[in-house]
Order: sequence, then C-alpha cells, then structure tokens
Amino acid sequence: MSDKSLRGTRLGAQSLESDEGVQPAARTVAEYHCPRGHVTHIPFSVEAEIPALWECKCGAEALRVDSERPEVKATKPARTHWDMLLERRSIAELEVLLDERLALLRAKQQPTKHRRSA
Repeated sequence: MSDKSLRGTRLGAQSLESDEGVQPAARTVAEYHCPRGHVTHIPFSVEAEIPALWECKCGAEALRVDSERPEVKATKPARTHWDMLLERRSIAELEVLLDERLALLRAKQQPTKHRRSA
C-alpha cells in the first residue's frame, strides 16, 4: 500500500493543509477599562476602526484607554401602543369604548339555563 493512502483518516474533521508559511494579519490590541475595575484587551486589525466603547463581560460599558467618551446622541423615545392610541382617540372616547366592551363581555358571562332533551 502507498504512504499517501487516506484509509483511516477523518477527512471531515482534519485538514491536510499546514500552517507553514502563513502570515497572520497585522493586529493592534486595544485596552478597555470598565467602571467596575475590569480590564479587557481586544485584538483588532490595524485597518479596523477601533470603537471608543466596548461591552465588558459584566455588561457595563468599558472605555478605551486612549480615548474620550463619545457624546450621547439625542434620540426620540420609542412610541408605545398607548401613545399611538392617544393620537387617534381622546380619553373620553376610550372610556366610552371600554364601557361598551365591558357590557358585551358581561352579557356573554351571564349564566343561561339550557334544557336537556331526554
């Protein structure tokens, strides 16, 4: 048999390529400090734009060592269902609708006597 036989090898799990001669991409390491005292080192490509904030493992926002905290952009609060409802109806109209719906529900809940046929 030949030395190059593939018998017994796991083709799906192992690569026959080697890492010889492969150059990794140039990287820079950014250091982030969390308000709770955690320090995180994240490698980035030298071509990447490095963010000023990074989410720490504790969930807080960690700030990059050599940067300033970015300004918070003013955003509109999310419109809720209630806000959209108030755009279409007044409180008085909503109270009338509520009373009508409650009356319908109460009418359906009234016990009715049914006769059994023998």
